[in-house]
Amino acid sequence: MIIRSILEKIDERQLFIPAFQREYVWKKRDAKLLIDSMIKGYPTGTILTWDTNHPPELKSNHVYDPRQGAIKILLDGQQRVTTLYMLIRGELPPYYTLEEITEDTRGLRVNVETNDIEYYHKRMDADPRWLDITDIFRKTVRPKDVVRALEASGRKLVRDEEDRIDDNFAAVQGILDRDFPEQNIPVRAALREAIDIFYIVNAGGVALTDAELALAQISGYWPKAREAFKKKLDVLKKNGFVFKLDLVVYALLAILHQSGSDMRKLHSVDNNDTIRAAWKALDEKVLDYVANLLRDHAFVDHTDEINSIYALIPIVAYCSRMDCKLNHTQIQKVVKWFYYSQVRRRYVSQLPQKLDHDLKIVATSDLPFDRLLDVIREDRGGAIAITPDEFVGSAIQNPLFGLLRWHLKSRGAKCLTTGVSIHRPMGEKYQLENDHIFAFANLRDAGYGMQNRLKYQLAQELTNRALLTQIANRSKGAKETEAYLESVVANQPKALALQLIPEDRELWQIENYELFLRKRRQMLADSLNAWLEGLAETEAVEEAINLEDLIAEGENEEVEFKETLRWDVKQGTVNKELEGVIMKTIAAFANAQGGTLLIGVADNGSISGLDNDYKALNGGNRDKFELHLKTLAINAFGEAVAATKLRLTFPQIEEKEICRVDIMPANKPIYLKLADKGGAAQERFYVRSGNSSREMIGEQADLYKEERFV
Repeated sequence: MIIRSILEKIDERQLFIPAFQREYVWKKRDAKLLIDSMIKGYPTGTILTWDTNHPPELKSNHVYDPRQGAIKILLDGQQRVTTLYMLIRGELPPYYTLEEITEDTRGLRVNVETNDIEYYHKRMDADPRWLDITDIFRKTVRPKDVVRALEASGRKLVRDEEDRIDDNFAAVQGILDRDFPEQNIPVRAALREAIDIFYIVNAGGVALTDAELALAQISGYWPKAREAFKKKLDVLKKNGFVFKLDLVVYALLAILHQSGSDMRKLHSVDNNDTIRAAWKALDEKVLDYVANLLRDHAFVDHTDEINSIYALIPIVAYCSRMDCKLNHTQIQKVVKWFYYSQVRRRYVSQLPQKLDHDLKIVATSDLPFDRLLDVIREDRGGAIAITPDEFVGSAIQNPLFGLLRWHLKSRGAKCLTTGVSIHRPMGEKYQLENDHIFAFANLRDAGYGMQNRLKYQLAQELTNRALLTQIANRSKGAKETEAYLESVVANQPKALALQLIPEDRELWQIENYELFLRKRRQMLADSLNAWLEGLAETEAVEEAINLEDLIAEGENEEVEFKETLRWDVKQGTVNKELEGVIMKTIAAFANAQGGTLLIGVADNGSISGLDNDYKALNGGNRDKFELHLKTLAINAFGEAVAATKLRLTFPQIEEKEICRVDIMPANKPIYLKLADKGGAAQERFYVRSGNSSREMIGEQADLYKEERFV
């Protein structure tokens, strides 16, 4: 499709963006790169469209009229198309308002002599070669205008220079006649098919997150989903809680599936009723409850203060589970865990896996946040207390500063100058700023400037920061610390103590700056630890190891992996001798202290699943597999053992079904009848030895049985 035609179709309401697509998120850098590539004639990708008489929900207020006939839906390429529309037309496309776009990329300038591309700098005002690219497309400025302006400034251009300016104008205007190769989904395709294709096209790249792709699938069976989510997020934003749509999708996945990783669980239309019900609860109750909990009990005034926003997902899931009826102790435990999750960076890496683990605890434990605190302790070798050394060289970007801010709010700290509370200050002039206690200008003069990296880090250390309102910070200037703090003591006698600033006047001397830091580090660490521990008493809670961790630990005296029950992977055929190996393993576990057998897991821990065994049972399924395995156990050990000592479950890992056989310890020796070399049946006694099952015979077997089955 020629770009000129694309823009005309947008204006004529023939080309639309579906509501299930994310908003415009490109930055100015992206727009620069696109225009630079197009001027130079580089390839700039394809677009994916869908011609349909039954369009999905559309962005903008346009309502489809069947009399329009088939319209064109842009499924992939909207970031490029929207950028070009804004730069060429100088206006927002009809499917967006200014509030809906992340960054306004209009106003791009081009130097029509050099073809350099930049956004506005003041230096461009005196250089007539720099033009707004939109003016070139609109033809409100022409090459001759530039030539005349240059000559008026005293520069005489030769013919080649004039020609170059002409050519560069033509190169910019020629973008309108460039085209994007179009891949088109035919009109016969249904909405689900179009969304599936959109998903496949985007899943292989990095442009869309898994949550954004899941939201596209949700919009296929619930067209108003994105609009409903955005409406709620706008309300929360007005109250200081700014969330992206991703967070809503994670919250739904957590509530419906106790998961933080497998977004595909939300793709199916089977979720339609449950996802609407879950959203109704989130919209009408849960999200507001969590926001109020954070503001009133955790002193969070704005989401900008939160280091990892995904720590809210376990809290949302828990509040949903408890129907937003938490008692004081439960709230305090939530807050305590939230603080530690931030300062100990629980979700800074492996977010999906950690959410999976934590959400299972939230869904099943009677004391979930006690256990989640234990998890953080275990990750750190048992130590979560804050030490003074952690402050050394740590700037305000460190999560310690966020924790300190919440702590100071909890203490009722005031602005050192105005006396206004730092919790929920109102008005733009009273927004909080992070002020240097020892002014940086003075520290720089004392040798703490950028010429010495270590000294500079000490000057910027968060320990040298106090919280002031904007109006106080702007009026403070670079006063000597001693004079400044003396005035604070005179006007706000308790202000220094509330912000945990040393009151020893000797430490206010700039030559004692590092002694000041050392003293305050200790004060902060002691106060933070006492505060955190005093929030709530938590109990040590045991947690059963999950299946993924069990497999990751490998085989041992209590765990055995078998890739199949009866299918010989090497021979590609049924091998009933493998069934005998399974029975040996069961007998060995039962004769020892019990254990777990995982069928469908290879020796190296990779998941093979049960499909081959299902096929080996004449096209069987889980039920047929379970019946066959139980029959083998009954024939080998008898009804009583099979009924009381074996428990079969069929969990899924990596979308593959495996069989978990939990074997309880036997009350008396269990023997397995196997044929000897002559074909005669002979009872054999097996036990676990390390990570293998071995036969025990003779006197050793007798001694073992006497000790084991007393």
